Amino acid sequence: MSPTPFDLLFNPRGIVVAGASTHPGKFGFVALHNVLAGGFDGPVFATNPEQPTILGLDTLASVEQVPAGAADMVLVCTPPQTCADILRSAASRGIGAAFIASGGFREAGAEGARAEEELVDLARSLGMTVAGPNGQGLISTPAKLAAQIVAPVPPPGPIAVASQSGNLVSALMNYAAHSGVGISRAVSAGNAAMVGVVDYLGWFAGDPHTKAMAAYVEGVGDGRQFAAAIRKVSEAKPVVLVKGGTTPRGAKAAASHTGALATDDRVFDGMVRQSGAVRAATIEEAFDAVAAFATQPLPAGPRTVVLSSAGGWGVIAADAVSKSSLELVPLPADLEAAIDRLVPPRWSRHNPIDLAGGESRDTIPEAIHLVAEHREVDAVVYLGMGIQANTASHLRSGPYFHSAELARICEYHERQDSRFATAAAEASAQTGKPILAATELAVTQPGNSGPAAMAAGNRYCFPSADRAVRALHHLWWYAQWRKRHLRAKA
Repeated sequence: MSPTPFDLLFNPRGIVVAGASTHPGKFGFVALHNVLAGGFDGPVFATNPEQPTILGLDTLASVEQVPAGAADMVLVCTPPQTCADILRSAASRGIGAAFIASGGFREAGAEGARAEEELVDLARSLGMTVAGPNGQGLISTPAKLAAQIVAPVPPPGPIAVASQSGNLVSALMNYAAHSGVGISRAVSAGNAAMVGVVDYLGWFAGDPHTKAMAAYVEGVGDGRQFAAAIRKVSEAKPVVLVKGGTTPRGAKAAASHTGALATDDRVFDGMVRQSGAVRAATIEEAFDAVAAFATQPLPAGPRTVVLSSAGGWGVIAADAVSKSSLELVPLPADLEAAIDRLVPPRWSRHNPIDLAGGESRDTIPEAIHLVAEHREVDAVVYLGMGIQANTASHLRSGPYFHSAELARICEYHERQDSRFATAAAEASAQTGKPILAATELAVTQPGNSGPAAMAAGNRYCFPSADRAVRALHHLWWYAQWRKRHLRAKA
């Protein structure tokens, strides 16, 4: 099969950095550095008319010197007035795709908009695909490709990102690096002159390395076309959308940022819901949701049990569940009896399950499995992971660690929280039910053995009960939409 334009962008045989620079503060230097440092397997070429050696790579005077057929993509880091000539030269060498990082096009006003239209017309006449302009680049971890003019290089993982804002791509990649739930593909669409966010999402939907997608948009152009494209993508995989420019001032900022035209937010919200995409209000909520989709099974129903080591977390979670589409299911009598055999009688005896600090060595893993395996439970929110390892951290940093020979108990505490993380993942895999764990230690102490074990197992640890419940709400909403939509199509 012939490669698609997106194959040329995300899985190129070779890449050219046009406008490579010796100055570490220039985009041309950073772009070449990122491509080389990322470990891209194919040939890398760089152009600079003075032909210096940059980062050990001998540069070429122009794109015309690239061997024919050796590269599929050119990353353009030169002034806007040079882009047309670079496209012509690239096409003559068999290069079929370009990512134009250069700014100064539609976002700069009427003259820039005309230049952008002319560039797209030229690309079409050459049979080339242009990403951007005015974008920061793309990431493709299966290809070990970091073709971008900024720093974040996330770990490999199941999340794909497409955004009209480069710095919001970076934000999502930073969350991925912090959480351990990594990125398959990520792209800054920039002005989206030729290919836009929905085009990328359409390709991600068929990408075997991607399980869920996140997108940021400021303007959508043809609303009907956008809705139809999102619906098709949502049939295949979950999509989480964040929209900027929802207020008059935000819309004005969007116009100056990417030249995007605002849409009525109420109309947009209804369109998104009908199309099956999840609407997130913030980037944090978007990452929570897409990480949940990428690492958790969809719930079969709304019946949720909250399992907590202590009471306050459970109360907060109960409030959050009550404000969502989920159901805080009454604790079944047989499940109550089973838990009663595990812990002292002071535990709550209702949902949320507050173990009241009465757990012993194996209580948490056993309780997680008991709850998840129950036929009247669709999903579990587990709170309190990391408490023991946090105690160990304090003991290790204190003045008595060596004199009191505390290493053994510290190691035990750390192993326990690692076991709890493993138990949650195993119970979810065995039952096919989502089990979302949450602790603030995922943010305040990410090296804690609980969150660390989850990250090592490519599971997402939520920073709070509220955020875990919100993500679970999104899972259940999408599960319902998908069931209704596929039934209607049958």
